[in-house]
Amino acid sequence: MMKQLRPYLPVLGTAAVLFVGSSLTLAQDKPANKSAASASKAEQPAAPASAQSSTTQGSVDVEGQHIAYTAVAGTLTVGATNEQDAMLGMDGKPLPGSANPEKDPTKAPPTAQIFYVAYFKQGADSNQRPITFLYNGGPGSSTVWLHMGAFGPKRVSTPGDTHMPAAPYRLESNANSLLDASDLVFIDMPGTGFGRLYGKGAPKAFWGVDQDGQAFARFISRFLIKYNRWNSPKYLFGESYGTTRSAVLSNILENEKGIDLNGVILLSQVLNFEDLPDGPQGNPGNDLPYQLELPTFAATAYYHHKLPQQPQSLEPFLKEVETFAMGDYARALGQGDQLSATDKQAIAEKLHGYIGLPVAYILKANLRVTGGDFEKNLQADENLTTGRLDARFSGPTINPLSEEAEYDPQSSAISSAYVALFNQYARETLKYGNGESYLSEAIFGGHQWDMKHAPPGGGEGFSVGMNVMPDLATAMKVNPQLKVMLNAGYYDLATPFYEATYEMHHLPIEQNLAGNIQYAYYESGHMVYVNDASLHQLHDKVAAFIRSTENGGK
Repeated sequence: MMKQLRPYLPVLGTAAVLFVGSSLTLAQDKPANKSAASASKAEQPAAPASAQSSTTQGSVDVEGQHIAYTAVAGTLTVGATNEQDAMLGMDGKPLPGSANPEKDPTKAPPTAQIFYVAYFKQGADSNQRPITFLYNGGPGSSTVWLHMGAFGPKRVSTPGDTHMPAAPYRLESNANSLLDASDLVFIDMPGTGFGRLYGKGAPKAFWGVDQDGQAFARFISRFLIKYNRWNSPKYLFGESYGTTRSAVLSNILENEKGIDLNGVILLSQVLNFEDLPDGPQGNPGNDLPYQLELPTFAATAYYHHKLPQQPQSLEPFLKEVETFAMGDYARALGQGDQLSATDKQAIAEKLHGYIGLPVAYILKANLRVTGGDFEKNLQADENLTTGRLDARFSGPTINPLSEEAEYDPQSSAISSAYVALFNQYARETLKYGNGESYLSEAIFGGHQWDMKHAPPGGGEGFSVGMNVMPDLATAMKVNPQLKVMLNAGYYDLATPFYEATYEMHHLPIEQNLAGNIQYAYYESGHMVYVNDASLHQLHDKVAAFIRSTENGGK
């Protein structure tokens, strides 16, 4: 989610995602200098320091409730395999009888010291009190965004849809913290936050779709042991690539860890990477992504008043566009070069009425406009680039002659505030991290995120067209009581709301299980909580979802 110039292509994180050739890296993970890049390639230290934590007290007022809480900031260490993990004590040190890396560093297995901040409501019965594990995406992002923007007891103030002034920034009490409904555990991905990777080959052992899912599963299992929360109602909350992680993780927890979940809450979802038109999996001949992104283009043109005829209200307009996208537009794209010039002209004129771009440009694009094309050209007459994570934001165009947008105005507008205020909050309020660097994103260096994924039920793993819809479907089948909630912003050009909706309606599950899925939409972007009104709605809907499912929906 940091400032990033093109090429940035699909943005999956809050934290953006950057595809460079065959590698998948985070938009904010570019090392600031050559020494940082070199350091990331150096051999990892043999063993982590002993697990440490800091406990503080605080309070927050939410929905008329005064909630006193205990905050714990700390790390838990997990092994790269179940066998290695079983040989670690709760302090992260090897148990008696296992290889001691302090005595023989050559035998040190890969481990990840994972940073977290947990908030526990004081006086609550842990057997009745829900607990929610939250994380952002990337892949490669810490969870500073959900922590400090959405549900933590303190929140970064981000008013408006323009670039914020530089420091000093304002941290405010969060009247929409989710602490009224659940205890909260914000987990930073291995290699981010105050966490670190250790041992030979650690990046390869933790940086990948399946490796990451397994690491989070081990973390959650260890957390339940450490804090005796095995009998609490349990929830996952993932944003962006975090929704991809949630699908993989829910299947692992249900089928390998014996942990039934009460609910999986998804925000700005992508499960099937072939649904993203700008990604490396983008396939000539696969026109579905253009259909699924069209309603978000329409919402954005509506917001910026770029339509030839402005509709009276947004949602009825979007329903009309959705019908066109899956009807006349789909049939036109499906004809390929057999589409007549007359019909092509008619579709281009219809698209002009829905997304505001000139008919000539749409024809030149062969009726297939990508996100980067749209962001660059929607407000080109004003020399403005439209935001990707949140299309309500705009910023000056860097190169008026470029074909696509070269940066994301929304990311540039708010990232510095989040990073600055969390660094201050961690040290002054949580009393953690003095003398240490907080990594808001992983420093990948020469490493690549492994997109190879083994689907449930075995079989060879695959990376091209990576799709974790079967993982979530399997979790829902083995636990028919599992409830799922999709949350999406209308102005999200990174993971379009209609793409997420399409995926949920095409999960390979029985019709009766489809009733376990709830849908919620917001007039905001990828980080729906940046908008104050949308954050309030998000809080109320997620809190209601938790309360309705914490006792199995009874």
